[in-house]
Amino acid sequence: MAWFSDSGYWLGRLVFQRMLAVLYVVAFVAAARQFRALIGARGMLPVPDFVARVPFRAAPSVFHRHYSDRFFALWSWSGALLAAAVAAGAADAVPLWASMVLWAVLWAMYLSIVNVGQTWYSFGWESLLLEAGSLAVFLGNGEIAPPVPVMWLLRWVLFRVEFGAGLIKMRGDHCWRDLTCLYYHHETQPMPGPLSWFFHRLPAPLHRVEVAANHVAQLAVPVLLFTPQPIAGWAAVAMVVTQLWLVLSGNFAWLNWVTIALAVSAAAPLWGPPSTPLPAPPLWFEVLVLLATAGVLVLSYRPARNLLARQQMMNTSYESLHLVNSYGAFGSITRVRREIVVEGTADAVTGPETIWLPYEFRGKPGAVGRLPRQFAPYHLRLDWLMWFAALSPAYARSWFVPFVARLLENDRDTLRLLHRNPFPDLPPARIRARVFRYRFTTWRELRETRAWWHRTEEREFLAPIARSALHGRR
Repeated sequence: MAWFSDSGYWLGRLVFQRMLAVLYVVAFVAAARQFRALIGARGMLPVPDFVARVPFRAAPSVFHRHYSDRFFALWSWSGALLAAAVAAGAADAVPLWASMVLWAVLWAMYLSIVNVGQTWYSFGWESLLLEAGSLAVFLGNGEIAPPVPVMWLLRWVLFRVEFGAGLIKMRGDHCWRDLTCLYYHHETQPMPGPLSWFFHRLPAPLHRVEVAANHVAQLAVPVLLFTPQPIAGWAAVAMVVTQLWLVLSGNFAWLNWVTIALAVSAAAPLWGPPSTPLPAPPLWFEVLVLLATAGVLVLSYRPARNLLARQQMMNTSYESLHLVNSYGAFGSITRVRREIVVEGTADAVTGPETIWLPYEFRGKPGAVGRLPRQFAPYHLRLDWLMWFAALSPAYARSWFVPFVARLLENDRDTLRLLHRNPFPDLPPARIRARVFRYRFTTWRELRETRAWWHRTEEREFLAPIARSALHGRR
């Protein structure tokens, strides 16, 4: 089938696969470094408890068959090593069938983690990585020309990511329609980056231009992906530029980088074919790709219908394999930033004279003089959930008390998730949590105080509590 493959996509496939493999490395490393405190056997939401109540068919995972912290660590680090080998070119150094196996193993290994990750793995970029990873299985390697059907399926993913995000904004918060959402977003986003303060202080008219440009990038440009080249390629380049703008302005794990990888694959023909045309794939590969393409089209019915629905859902998986999903972000914008400040004291009895020392998180705002750091594409799961908890205690109902209990024990694995532990020698006698309203300082305040944030206390989130009071609540 002459139409089935096209050497002109060679560079787009190459860059997409290498970028995706690197992002797999990041995802596996993040899982390996954070799991013990979050979902380990003694974690806040233990995997053994989850698999005991959720059947395999609802959340397929190797950990239904066996779980131990040692096995999970081995699984995660093995995934990181395999992904690193693929990023270094291992999938192009083996026969076609073996290359497909490598990509399928990466997908299955990360699926096993996501499906037991519970609320810590409930973000849209988890499904996006898995969906892109499932398509990578059928992209082939350097010994054949890229299959055109799969390259078009990558565009279909990119379209749903961008167009879905654009639609949910227009259907959601009115500030997207009156072009004022970025008056607030750079300040109130879940985890600001080192440049977020400067983005927030841009003039208001420029913020309105940012919103208008976002609408063009997410509602008009994605449609051009399905037009002839070079229009589709330049549309993809425009998406890369807008995603890099988001990378500079905040921390959204690997969401932006997977989107960039998808866009690069769509821009591929702009760079032209290789010096030597690649051979056509074997018949068995063509059959597998066509079957996979048909399967994706069937599974696309519900995500496509969701795009047209008035009550559009965002970041939704319709089946437990995360093969074809719905995406979207920031349908509503928070106008005020609230942060939970967790503090401990060595005093067994607290009073007005009690000295409370704050715990500092790695990514989320805490000390007002500390400039936000850049962590993306690495994902700080606890920091992100703390942002949601500040919006409503309901978001933290399942894990916040276990988190506090582990702070009261100076649990080593939990403390590794934090930037600063104020009790390095002995655990605190009591822990409390308070909600503060945060805002970026003005230029004048920054010069005078050298503080990036200004904060005022609003309410109590958790009254002072001792370890003995938590027995039976974990």
